[in-house]
Amino acid sequence: MSATVRIFDALFIFLAILAIAYAYLTGTSRTGVEWVGTTALVLSAGLSLLIGGYLRFVARRISTLPEDYEEAEVSDGAGELGFFSPHSFWPFLLAFSVFVIGYGAAFWNWWVLIGGAVGVIFCASGLVFEYHWGREKH
Repeated sequence: MSATVRIFDALFIFLAILAIAYAYLTGTSRTGVEWVGTTALVLSAGLSLLIGGYLRFVARRISTLPEDYEEAEVSDGAGELGFFSPHSFWPFLLAFSVFVIGYGAAFWNWWVLIGGAVGVIFCASGLVFEYHWGREKH
């Protein structure tokens, strides 16, 4: 079992115990259970379980990583990590579109929400198909 799976399993157990204890201890107070914190802890535990499950599923398909060896050197993990577009403006535009959606939701302007959603679709498409449209000129 890989180290990352163990980290997220431990995080899930910790957050689940913390959520139960938090719900019980706030439930014994005079105001009752504090639902916002309890919900946040339960959802955090669920997300940790989701990520741990995904990593466990993927760990069966890949070879053993250097992080899983007790005596691994830093140089064992060297090499290419992936391809990152050096001069892409699409991530910035995508983040700005998400900001526009948040702004529209905060002030409940449906036209701003629709504009932000269209922007997210357009920018996500631009990000995905960046190297499939003609010759790269950047």
